[in-house]
Amino acid sequence: MRSHLLNDATAESYRRSVTEGVERVANRLATTRQPFTGVTAEELAPVIADIDLDRPLGDSSAALDELEKVYLRDAVYFHHPRYLGHLNCPVVIPAVLGEAVLSAVNSSLDTWDQSAGGTLIERRLIDWTAARIGFGGAADGVFTSGGTQSNLQALLLAREESKTPDLAKLRIFTSECSHFSVQKSAKLLGLGRDAVIALPTDRDRRMRTLALAAELEKCRADGLVPMAIVATAGTTDFGSIDPLPEIAELAQQYGAWMHVDAAYGCGLLASPTRRHLLDGIEHADSVTVDYHKSFFQPVSSSAVLVKDGATLRHATYHADYLNPRRTVEERIPNQVDKSLQTTRRFDALKLWMTLRVMGADGIGGLFDEVCDLAMAGWELLAADPRYDVVVQPQLSTLVYRWIPPNVTSPAAIDRANLYARKALFASGEAVVAGTKVDGRQYLKFTLLNPETTTDDIAAVLDLIAGHAEQYLGENLVHAS
Repeated sequence: MRSHLLNDATAESYRRSVTEGVERVANRLATTRQPFTGVTAEELAPVIADIDLDRPLGDSSAALDELEKVYLRDAVYFHHPRYLGHLNCPVVIPAVLGEAVLSAVNSSLDTWDQSAGGTLIERRLIDWTAARIGFGGAADGVFTSGGTQSNLQALLLAREESKTPDLAKLRIFTSECSHFSVQKSAKLLGLGRDAVIALPTDRDRRMRTLALAAELEKCRADGLVPMAIVATAGTTDFGSIDPLPEIAELAQQYGAWMHVDAAYGCGLLASPTRRHLLDGIEHADSVTVDYHKSFFQPVSSSAVLVKDGATLRHATYHADYLNPRRTVEERIPNQVDKSLQTTRRFDALKLWMTLRVMGADGIGGLFDEVCDLAMAGWELLAADPRYDVVVQPQLSTLVYRWIPPNVTSPAAIDRANLYARKALFASGEAVVAGTKVDGRQYLKFTLLNPETTTDDIAAVLDLIAGHAEQYLGENLVHAS
């Protein structure tokens, strides 16, 4: 079995095995004609359950043959131009190259004696991102597993910086369109069920700052503590960006930590034309960025940035076997001192390779393309009598609803839209997402592929309308 260990003696075997795996994936990418096969869980689950994991195949080629049947054939392929579902991006080749390197070397980014250059590369990328945000020289941060972890760590710092021993008094303010990880983080941090105050949004689904001001004043009058205000720069459903400058003023006025969840909108940091949409982010105390959304990086690649690096001390613990206190005095750069994780992948290498090959303008230009596409898609939807579109996009998300030509109940329209989404997914021809808006069922395009065209959008809209019309027609027949 030692022949499977990656070392100097098996380098050639490693080259052959990985090359074969790359060839399989490349062939699949080159020949995939739709984003999904339409396979169901009921069909695929027994195939996987029947595999005896205690009887190894003993050969990587055989394992790859099997993998074709249980994964590669039926995977949902985000690179396809008609994948329009969730916040999943096609990835750039330099990042995939970085992924291959970091997986093989297998550095762990917790301590210097496990990562050396990796530590410095991650720190350099944190400094680069902080500068793009507009933070000063005291800023710091660390890579994380994703936006949920980044938001959790930011709110942990906010809780500790509030210096309030009575957790029942702490309040977090965010918009009704913010990510559910805000509520989840509050629970994990030991705050009460009523700790998160969800504020109403305007017609563009941006936080209403007048409502925020009123709630902050009420919080103060009730003897409670405004622990944090979470502004969103790119909501999951609408891509809307909260009014950051106004929120920053209120955060300063009421002594609240300002966190900006820019997991989606962080691509604007590299945009040659749209960076101004993030004006005000420089006033934040912490920022979440998900490079694996709008920087076209493979999962996972995320970070939490803080304006004052000293606040990261709230995540610092020392262990004699890992990062003893003497290493601080010796100025040894241990990233575990900043992170909620211990063992941690060198995910920063993917972004490093991307910047070194493509440059920031290259990444930002791709994000600009999908934002332009979203505007073109909005124009299509706004001119199409079959559809109701909710808001004009700030980023690359479109939320819309099929409307039948003849008057019918809103509940029936809900069911028709839900059916259309499921039928489309089952066909495998395209993938779209769904959500609720004011209690009604809507559909959603999340556009993150520059290869997607308006023709793709128009074709998918026709498919959706066809499925929805079929559903209503069949139900009318059954009703009569």
